Amino acid sequence: MAMKKSWTVLAAALLATALLAGGCTAKKGAEDSTIRIGFMGALTGDIAMFGKPTLEGMRMAASELNGAGGVDGKRIEIIEADNRGDKQEGASVAQKLISRDHVVAIVGDPTTGITKVVAPIAQRADVVLLSAGATGPGVVETGDYIFRDTLLDSVAIPACIDYFVKDLGYHRVAIVTSDNNDYSVGLSQTFRQAAKGKGITIVDEEKIKDGDKDFSAQITNIRAANPDVIFFSGYYTEGALLMKEARKQGLEVKMFGGDGLFSPKLIELGGDAVEGTMVALGFSPEQASPVTARFVAAYRKSHNGAEPGLFDAQGYDAVMLLADAMKRAKSTDPKVFKDALAKTKNFEGVSGTITIRPNREPIKSPLALLEVKGGKYVLKAKVPVKMD
Repeated sequence: MAMKKSWTVLAAALLATALLAGGCTAKKGAEDSTIRIGFMGALTGDIAMFGKPTLEGMRMAASELNGAGGVDGKRIEIIEADNRGDKQEGASVAQKLISRDHVVAIVGDPTTGITKVVAPIAQRADVVLLSAGATGPGVVETGDYIFRDTLLDSVAIPACIDYFVKDLGYHRVAIVTSDNNDYSVGLSQTFRQAAKGKGITIVDEEKIKDGDKDFSAQITNIRAANPDVIFFSGYYTEGALLMKEARKQGLEVKMFGGDGLFSPKLIELGGDAVEGTMVALGFSPEQASPVTARFVAAYRKSHNGAEPGLFDAQGYDAVMLLADAMKRAKSTDPKVFKDALAKTKNFEGVSGTITIRPNREPIKSPLALLEVKGGKYVLKAKVPVKMD
């Protein structure tokens, strides 16, 4: 009887082991049939306006790729996570995407600050990180697994300065920096450097903080300096309030900034005060190339006629760049396809023609300078960028 019981226990143990092994095999098999790409960005909170469209663009790219047979017969699966725009949460999300979800690449974060926190985590894990929005310095320097596909401030700002001086006659500039925002601090420094020797005089520099509501003192100082334009390097919320205060004090000059100002919220919050505001971007649906036109048409069809924005386009391009690198490398192993990604040249993205330089930084052309006109963003000029 005891022997029979022992054999029963042993049989049960063997069956459990077999089932566990079968379960592990099934799980591994499922993973082998898909390519998992993680999304890193905010889906809730103040900067969800950057994260949500990035994810939407990624979904569109994955759907298109999967509809065409995937990559080497494997389907793209987007693993979503919300970091709420918080650096600590960003680090936690990155760890989960890598250790729990076994992603081969992460697209994001759209912001410079969180990308800089996540980059060392991806680098240590040998997982490719491709930011579809971070434009500030100190990102790709982390290591050879770190990339981005966005138009860099160091490229966009000099091109805009040339256009402002030669075409618009702007020479006197007031700079406003949000000094608790990594993106803003870096962008202001980029502007200062790019302005040297270009006929630009910085007549005033003011500091604010993200979350501030009262800009009366700063606008008083700017008004006394009599600039031709205000360069604000921060985000749309403070930008809208800054311009409302400017109009309140009778200051009629326009504001210019980077993609941090690009959001419908700027217009919603600022109203008439932000009319004429200009932003430098790597994407515009106007005067589109054939590749961009197809993307815009597909987006409109699936979004009730709505226009795609910068982050939709860059999220889409990020997934397409990764897929292109995997195809060229004939591998979905990040240790292998990262080298192919680093050699990307003249990739026809929907946000422009993209080349990855030896330092893993992208160069893109042309630059789109958008202006708020009649309560919406319209193309003011397409500014050429040197592709060397």
